[in-house]
Amino acid sequence: MQTITRSFESLTEVKRSKFLTHLVPFHAFEGLQEKLKQEHPKANHVVYAVRYLNEYDQIVENSSDDGEPKGCAGLPALNVLRGEEMIECAVLIVRYFGGIKLGTGGMARAYAQAVKDVLEVAQTIPYEKQITHTFTTSYSMIDKTLHTLKGCGITQIEREFGTNEVIWKIQGTKEEITTFSALSAQR
Repeated sequence: MQTITRSFESLTEVKRSKFLTHLVPFHAFEGLQEKLKQEHPKANHVVYAVRYLNEYDQIVENSSDDGEPKGCAGLPALNVLRGEEMIECAVLIVRYFGGIKLGTGGMARAYAQAVKDVLEVAQTIPYEKQITHTFTTSYSMIDKTLHTLKGCGITQIEREFGTNEVIWKIQGTKEEITTFSALSAQR
């Protein structure tokens, strides 16, 4: 399986209709469809497809046609993600109608092509399961801890500031978490 660590965009044009495609990590998906609708008020549709793993390591998939004919937009986009074995990501496609009707088959091909185009520019990496690690530090260790996390490649960081300590919740691969724990123990 493949995944991404940052967002990518591409533009596909089919019979004057424009398909602005956004490929994003799954954690960036929530609320993005509404944001894109606000940014593109003249767009006809904002279609999406997502694939991620739940807490039981089962693949969960979802898609939306957002007003396009049923099965002609979200499902073709999802099928491309399946075919490329993409996981922990979402694709959102903003469509501007160009005045020429594509028909259901043409529409399905256009949405699939839009996803293929964004995958061509995306930098995919092999998927590694992310685990969560929670720990505490004193306030004086915040900068050192952030430096160590960055050195280990851990970027998903949540902090809660308590009265006397900082509670950290980080996500990374098993290898990243193990390396971080070993380096932290040396301090």
